Amino acid sequence: MSSVTNHPLVRLETLVLIAIGGFAGSNLRYVVGLLLAPQAIGATLVVNTLGSFGLGFILYEAEFTGLLADRTRLIAATGFLSSFTTYSTFAVQTAQLGDPFTMGVNVIATHGLAVAGVLSGRWLASKIPRGAQ
Repeated sequence: MSSVTNHPLVRLETLVLIAIGGFAGSNLRYVVGLLLAPQAIGATLVVNTLGSFGLGFILYEAEFTGLLADRTRLIAATGFLSSFTTYSTFAVQTAQLGDPFTMGVNVIATHGLAVAGVLSGRWLASKIPRGAQ
């Protein structure tokens, strides 16, 4: 790490930007919940699937093209997407379903769609031409 990127003000700026990303992600999650009915298990499924797609894209974009700056990836993944997705709500809502069959369907659907989201994000990132600016 260079002395410039290790400077306390640069680290503080990164923390503030992650916090802003977290604020935006959690508020967008709230809006999705309002649009799809608050406390609805479907809203949780949607945000976790979209968040997995976004994370897959961001992480694999680094591997395939590297167009995003490391700090941008950190802010988008750690700040925005970690607050947008909500696996703790998923766990609580699943437990509240009560019926083991329905709980199992929710677990399989959520994890299956999350993995599909990551793979779709990876596919999209792989389609960006190297050197595209």
